[in-house]
Amino acid sequence: MSRDEPGQFPFTRGIYPEMYKQRLWTMRQYAGFTTAEESNKRYRYLLDHGVSGLSVAFDLPTQIGYDSDHEMALDEVGKVGVPISTPDDMIRLFKDIPLESVSTSMTINATASILLALYIVTAEKQGVSADKLNGTIQNDILKEYIARGTYIYPPGPSLRIVTDIFDFCSNHLPNWNTISISGYHIREAGSTAAQELAFTLANGIAYVQAAIDKGLDVDTFGKRISFFFNSHNDFLTEVAKFRAARRMWAKIMKEHFGAIKEKTMMCRFHTQTGGSTLTAQQIDNNVVRTTIQAMSAVLGGTQSLHTNSRDEALALPTDTAAKLALRTQQIIAHESGIANHPDPLGGSYLIEELTDQLEVEANAIIADIEAMGGAVEAIDKGWIQNEISRSAYEYQINIDTNEQIIVGVNKYESDEEDETELLSINQKSVEVQKKRVVDFKIKRNNDHVQNRLSDLQSAAANEENIMPAIIECVKHDCTLGEIADILRAVFGEYNSSF
Repeated sequence: MSRDEPGQFPFTRGIYPEMYKQRLWTMRQYAGFTTAEESNKRYRYLLDHGVSGLSVAFDLPTQIGYDSDHEMALDEVGKVGVPISTPDDMIRLFKDIPLESVSTSMTINATASILLALYIVTAEKQGVSADKLNGTIQNDILKEYIARGTYIYPPGPSLRIVTDIFDFCSNHLPNWNTISISGYHIREAGSTAAQELAFTLANGIAYVQAAIDKGLDVDTFGKRISFFFNSHNDFLTEVAKFRAARRMWAKIMKEHFGAIKEKTMMCRFHTQTGGSTLTAQQIDNNVVRTTIQAMSAVLGGTQSLHTNSRDEALALPTDTAAKLALRTQQIIAHESGIANHPDPLGGSYLIEELTDQLEVEANAIIADIEAMGGAVEAIDKGWIQNEISRSAYEYQINIDTNEQIIVGVNKYESDEEDETELLSINQKSVEVQKKRVVDFKIKRNNDHVQNRLSDLQSAAANEENIMPAIIECVKHDCTLGEIADILRAVFGEYNSSF
């Protein structure tokens, strides 16, 4: 049973002694769609209603390194996030949002280095230096091979880009979280809570080892590592999972990697409520699901939280639904009393038992992965992917046989149709975005563009840190797709057989 106090190693009960009594978690609402202007309106709407941090969703072409005018981007521009192809797009995205005073999280992986460069240059144009920026770049490429699929390059070069970001930010962006190691998508793909813990922390071990192998100091880059977990419906298990994650990571960093500084050992994490738990049937029920999941994240000690909107099983959220999701967090924060007590469930026999049980189960899985040679080897063999698929299949069987009840889906069904206003993508705005990219490429100085792209190719081929070269590319109007294409030419592309 846990005997430590909040703020004490191994941080089972929280990373700060007073937790939310001193400062509430950051309230973020993940958003992005259609164009930079439309997304900017949503960000300013959310800021006006009390979010304390932005969370940017990018469209699929942006995630896999294609400009909006590319043939591979057809029919996907602005659909699941905001399209960002040019420096001008990024400026429009953050218009009238002071980057020195807002924390921005960007959910981007294969093109994380490019989006970070775009953000740095946009801030500089606002008069904000890089060392004043606060936020997070997801930059977690390993989980893309496992659960999501928005990778570009093979694992080796991808890990090199990740560690280049670690190194660059350690020297130039001291307040920036250089990675958000993500269990969220692993859980969405069908993993159990213990597997989410194990696969996420195994990936974390791989990133830390890659950085150490590169010659980086664990107590320098390690203090800016963060995590991103899912929160599902099994309320008490989820609380225990968050507690176990902190304890496990603290021990990994201290005992496995020899970290000395306590901040390096702290598992700081963002939580998002479970998208896969939302149902298209009886969508108002999703408000209750989200509330349960948000409370488990807060009771588990999250540092940042996104609450899904009631309509997200059907479409991107409307303003009204996004505001209600935010209000859910605010009511928990200000009316429930939970925030007045660090780790309120600590000491409960069941919570402590579940925490211990999840730690044991997850450590056993990590040991299996390490025996294979680590996370990259386990991914290459398809082992992690197969384990998730097996768990997802078993869960679906339980729903199909009514072993697992989903209210409104396999019990308490209703024939009444929900009359809900849904958000739709403005196709005319999408066409404007495509034309803007074409015009941007015509009007810029293309000699400067080619020179900077040539410099980037040389840096990538010669094992230099690629971040300075990417920033210079952005400053000279290279597009996201052009930068990604140079890296494709040097690193190649990954084709999964799983």
